[in-house]
Amino acid sequence: MTEPDGPIRVLLADDETMIRHGVRLILRHADGIEVVAEAADGRQAVELAAVHHPDVALVDIRMPVCDGLAAIAPLIALDPAPRVVMLTTFGDDDNVVRALREGAAGFLLKDEGPQELISAVRAAAAGDAVLSPGVTGAVISRMLGAREPAGAGGAAADERIARLTGRERDVLAALGEGLSNQEIAVRLGIGTGTVKTHVGAILDKTGSTSRVQAALLAHRTGLAS
Repeated sequence: MTEPDGPIRVLLADDETMIRHGVRLILRHADGIEVVAEAADGRQAVELAAVHHPDVALVDIRMPVCDGLAAIAPLIALDPAPRVVMLTTFGDDDNVVRALREGAAGFLLKDEGPQELISAVRAAAAGDAVLSPGVTGAVISRMLGAREPAGAGGAAADERIARLTGRERDVLAALGEGLSNQEIAVRLGIGTGTVKTHVGAILDKTGSTSRVQAALLAHRTGLAS
């Protein structure tokens, strides 16, 4: 999915009406962001996303009927697919890990401030990872300590890295440090469009479904520390 040309279209999915109301009010006052749909469960989120084509889906992990975790795969299978950012509470590390493995673009704590929420939506729409600092360390440590998941036809991590060009390795290392596309462009002296092209190639060649998974691969293979 490319970066949107017009306002960033957002879908909210949370079974708590007050949470949706609060998020909607925050985003309503942000320039260039438009809430196009609201869902009370994961199944409704997928149905509405197929109709409204949001750029970003803010999805609660715990919901009735179909929870946010079960909604990730059908959401990112849509064409065009939204970038899925999970809304979570502190201490929900196990579910966050599952969400990232399913291909979520990142996660955001529900108690983050308005500016953090707005920045997260813009970062997700731009193709960057969204990781709340409050739980990032614990989640990344848990994922790094886990067994390398099967991917790209079951290829080992080093084989997946071997498919990359030198420049793609540089970009992957920067992803592992959590740098945005703009920051990578400045570091490597290339355009942001070129960075996006490299990131797309990295995801394709390594079988990663998100920048977060690619960043973890960079850590597993020693490209980032």
